[in-house]
Amino acid sequence: MITWGISANSHDAALAVFCDEKLVFASHSERFSGKKNDKDLCKELIEYAIQWGEPDGICWYENPYLKTVRQLYAGQGWKWNSNNIKKYLAQYGVTAPVKYTSHHKSHAAAGFYTSGFSEACVVVIDAIGEFETLTIWHGRGKKLKKVYSQGYPHSMGLWYSAMTQRCHLKPNEEEYILMGMAAYGDPYKLNTRILDDFFQDSNKIVSFKQNLHRGCKDWAPELTINDTFDIAAATQWVYELQFENILKQAKQHVDSDNLVLMGGCALNCLANPIAYKHFDRVWIMPNPGDAGSAIGAVLAHKPEWRIDPKHFTPFIGYNIEPTTGIKEIADYILNNKMCGVAQGPAEFGPRALGNRSLLADPRGPDVKDRVNAIKKRQQFRPFAPIILEEMADNYFDLCGNSSDHRHMQFISRCRHPELFPAIIHRDGTSRVQTVPRDGSRIRRLLETWYQMTGCPMLLNTSLNIKGQPMVNNEIDARNFEAQYGVKVFT
Repeated sequence: MITWGISANSHDAALAVFCDEKLVFASHSERFSGKKNDKDLCKELIEYAIQWGEPDGICWYENPYLKTVRQLYAGQGWKWNSNNIKKYLAQYGVTAPVKYTSHHKSHAAAGFYTSGFSEACVVVIDAIGEFETLTIWHGRGKKLKKVYSQGYPHSMGLWYSAMTQRCHLKPNEEEYILMGMAAYGDPYKLNTRILDDFFQDSNKIVSFKQNLHRGCKDWAPELTINDTFDIAAATQWVYELQFENILKQAKQHVDSDNLVLMGGCALNCLANPIAYKHFDRVWIMPNPGDAGSAIGAVLAHKPEWRIDPKHFTPFIGYNIEPTTGIKEIADYILNNKMCGVAQGPAEFGPRALGNRSLLADPRGPDVKDRVNAIKKRQQFRPFAPIILEEMADNYFDLCGNSSDHRHMQFISRCRHPELFPAIIHRDGTSRVQTVPRDGSRIRRLLETWYQMTGCPMLLNTSLNIKGQPMVNNEIDARNFEAQYGVKVFT
């Protein structure tokens, strides 16, 4: 039996394939279409997915009828695709029966049913689903019970995206850049003003004075481009304040030591360590945003198909059979400081975890600037270290366990920042990725690199250029190599 989960027709479309109750493939549409954050499916993605067989059923990640009502309520007009998903899918030759769930239940299911927890508090924070913007659930066994909900327009996600736009960045895409900017500003110059201008007391956990769906470009017009870093710093400070309040309230609703955090806001790796102040164990699925709901939509209907985290992997995308040896790659990095790697199944999620990565020696003083120049990014942008899991505690002050850091979900303070300038941000932190003894190619590369250099880590960033999707297939890899002059090993 073939079941597809689909998240599409809004932003960052994705498709997941379950074959005989097991997840066998998932990918963002952008990887196949070449359009960053592509909101629609594409024929190339459909053709690749069909290699497992035509779908017997489709699980759609939200309720299109309720979403249409909300769009009308919000003044967005009549969205025919949102109201008729069967016609939308038929454009791509997909005619299998369709089942719907709710947007936030897809998020919650994707997180809880991949967490390995038999019981947990599940918190979903995003911009907007149909109407919901913040939900709290009690997960137990095969059941998810919603215990709190608040809705449009009171949304942390909409507010953070509005502030992203106010920082002259692209909302719904460049929130991660705002996080990087925050380390360069003073969080206390504008934090009180932001709280006073946007937030209000109410019976909701988070309540706003105005609808921020259309942004807040006119907020504080006297502030100039020179104040942008201070706006970013204060925005992140306020987000963390509100985030901790949400977690405190969640703990009161569900008295559990386990937390599952989902929704697009779960990608805020600066705030996420706060969760360990209130919960002993924390799980954030590697793709907690809407694309990950392609998996969640299926698990919402089929909780018995829950995935043991010991067997769950984000490496379930387009597969490139490796043709280059580990030692050759390590030698190249040693002699040339950096290279690209596109081997094995692509990562399902917004972050490269070693199979579609640009890797570099983290010790060189000029490496960070060189990589930023290649990727056409702002020079203040940080890079992440990928490190042998058993050695991570020696180099970073980790929250939780070292195994909690396998998917770049948390920042950590580096214990020896002077030794690794390429992966240290302005505030002395790094978004660490640990790699267990799993026999993977990236694990063996790190082991070989450590044997050669005594350094247990590499700089790891996604194999793409700013504003473009990650390299997906062999053709993408060759094009990247030719266009940007960086050796890419396949």
